[in-house]
Order: sequence, then structure tokens, then C-alpha cells
Amino acid sequence: MKELVRDRLSAMTDLEQRRLLKGIVSELFLQLADHQEDRLRRVEQRVFDELEDMGESHDVYVCASARADIDPVHDFLYPMIPGDEHEPAYDLTAIVHAVKRREPVTLLRMFMACDYLQLKQLYASGRTFRGELVTTAGTIGITAKLEPCGDYVGEIERLYRIFLRNGLPWRTVYHPYAYKFANVVLVGSDRLPEEGAEVLALTVDCEEYEPYKKPDVVPLWNIERIAMKNSGFPVPARDRVHYEHVLSLRKTGEENGYLVDASEGDVRYVKRSADELTIVTPREKSGVWQVLKLARPKPQRINVTAYPIHSNRRTNDFIGRFARRQPLVVRAKGELIRIARSLADAEGIELADAAVVNREAAVSQTYAMNPFIDDQVRTVSDKKVMRLTFRPCESGEDGRVKAASLSPFVRYDLMSFIVSEIQMYFPEYECEGAWA
Repeated sequence: MKELVRDRLSAMTDLEQRRLLKGIVSELFLQLADHQEDRLRRVEQRVFDELEDMGESHDVYVCASARADIDPVHDFLYPMIPGDEHEPAYDLTAIVHAVKRREPVTLLRMFMACDYLQLKQLYASGRTFRGELVTTAGTIGITAKLEPCGDYVGEIERLYRIFLRNGLPWRTVYHPYAYKFANVVLVGSDRLPEEGAEVLALTVDCEEYEPYKKPDVVPLWNIERIAMKNSGFPVPARDRVHYEHVLSLRKTGEENGYLVDASEGDVRYVKRSADELTIVTPREKSGVWQVLKLARPKPQRINVTAYPIHSNRRTNDFIGRFARRQPLVVRAKGELIRIARSLADAEGIELADAAVVNREAAVSQTYAMNPFIDDQVRTVSDKKVMRLTFRPCESGEDGRVKAASLSPFVRYDLMSFIVSEIQMYFPEYECEGAWA
């Protein structure tokens, strides 16, 4: 309406009539137009708020950082495994016993800053590398190989079990760095180390993979392990069998997400209010509860992390919220595109095509980020393969290509994240991804 009034005023040649009409319109029609636009905005916001997505407080943010650069008082990033921020300790006695029994022994975890296909080729080759174990009794030549490290994937699986016990829907965790750690496994040595000696240093020559070797990198995420006490005495629940334990969230932050880390027998279910966490449990007495706090990210003026921060956050739009409230999945290519675009970190690539092929023709460039989720209804051999092909998109919502998403270092991991999320919507297929 404002544009129409502006055009009509500009078309009037009589300046006196234009002045009179402008005064009348400003007093009546423009105020009416402003009032109408305000009411429409309120209706739109009211509809949008009815589809409030409580899952935003349980988004998982991840990163990786050199051990020396880890901030012990960071606002929201913590080591995935407590203690990783310290230098690794070597148990020389266990190493000696393993060498005597001719058994492989893991020496340390090492970050490999290369893409998924390079790591896959390295693990499949079974190659061994030469290295040195420097001790107080001298230097010993060793032979070692690199194997996939499952420690951090195990932490993600543990988080999955906690989500289930808390009655929350699981969303794929996008942690590309957790899948790039390799175990340095000792398979032989030139001589037997002395048990009384101490290990001073360990070096392994990875040959052409040497530029990718980062032994001091530690994976981080926004999950902090805290212990919380009851804010009062437990009160009987409605069933007169269980008890309600209330944990106050005022000191730890009401904006964060919280998960109770307890056994399945200790927790009946968990309720979340604005400033409290209520645990319904058979426990009759007050006590200390182990809780995982999923900290909301805060803007950092000083960025000390060498690698970009990624997350499994979804775009906050009406279509996505409405679709997540529906129990049925639309079996259409448009739904696949919607799922891919709903992931905030997936702005750098787009779904080009989807096709159902026979298992013999399957050639995947992705891996499963939810390997711990089993399909107990269907067998893998009975499933057909849904091949999803991707391509870099020209620009994101802001008109620029996201460089971090398109980096060769994590592009296969990003594609694996999208495919793993689509796999949860289409369990009747075995989803795989490839670049177009």
C-alpha cells in the first residue's frame, strides 16, 4: 500500500494538491497500513511459536585444537575424553610384556589431517612404518602400523544411549574430526625395552602421510560432565512408586541442554521446565546426579582453535519445524532435498540426484556416522542401495560459498553426515553418497 501511495503522489503535477493529499494520507492510510503490517507480523510469529523446536538446546558443536592451545576455561568447548588435554603417558611395563608375547600394543592416538578416502586406503593397505622409542636407557627402533581409533566414536555411541534413556530423539552428530584419529600400534621392535626405564618420546615416520600427521591434536565438543545435587527433598510421584528429584538449573545456565547420565534402572523418565530438571526415579534418598551439560555456543572475540567449528544444528525455519512434527516421511526426491537443506552445516553442497541401484553397482564414498544404530527388522542383504550424488552449490544463503564445508579435508565427512541423517528417515534402503 505504501508503494501505491508513493506512486500516486509522484504522478500528481499540482504541488498544492500533492501537499494536501500527502497530509491526509500520512494521517490516515499510512498509519492504517502500519497497523495492518504489525498485526500480520504478530499472526505470523504466533504460528511460528506454536511449532517451537526444543531440540535446539541439544545441538552438538564440535571442534579440534592443539593440546597446547586448549583453553581450560573455555565457555563451551571441552575435550571429548577428560584427560586428553594432558600429555599422554606410556606404560613401558605393558609394552615390554606385549613385546615378549609378540602381541600388538597401542602406543598413542594420532590425528591424521587427510580426507576419508586417503585414510580408507591407508587402513586397507596394512602398511607398517618405522619409528623410534626414546627411553632413559637409550633409543629403540620400532615397527608400527596405523589402525582406526574407535575411542571417540565410542563416546558418540555413549551419548546416543544417554539420549535414549532421557527420552529425546537422536540426531546424527557431525564430528568429522572424531573419525580421523588413528591408533599407533606397536608390532615389533629391534630389541626389548628395559622395564625400569621411562619413555621420553615416540616418533613414527609415516612416509608420504607425514604431512598429515598431527600427534598433539585433541577433539572437542560442547558437552561438559558435571555433578548436580537435589535442590530439595525427593517427593513421591503420581504413581506412588517412584520419586521426583528436582535439579535447579539457575547456576549452570537455563539456556543450555541437559542429559542425565544414569543407568536405565535409575531413571524412569526426565522432565525439563524453564529452570529445573525433574528426574523420576526409584531412588528414595537425595544424592548426586551425573549430568551432561550441552552448552550453547557463545561468540568468541579470541579464537584459539586451529580447525573450524561444526555442528548438527538445523536451520530454524517454519517448514523444517512443521515437518519434524509429522510422524510420516514423504517418499519423494523433494523430501531428500529438504532434509539435506535443513542441516545448517550443509550450505556448501547440494543434493544433485538420488537413484535406487542394485547392491552390485554400489560404490560409496561415504561412511556411516551412526554405526551403533541397528535395524532389527530388515537385513542388510535385503535392502537396495539408495545412491545420493552431491555437488558443490554455487552459494549459500548469504551469497557466498562456505569454504569450510567445501574443504577437501572434510568434504567426504560432510557428505557422510548428510547421508547418515537421510538414512534415519529411509531405513528400508542402504544409503550411500558420492560426488557427481
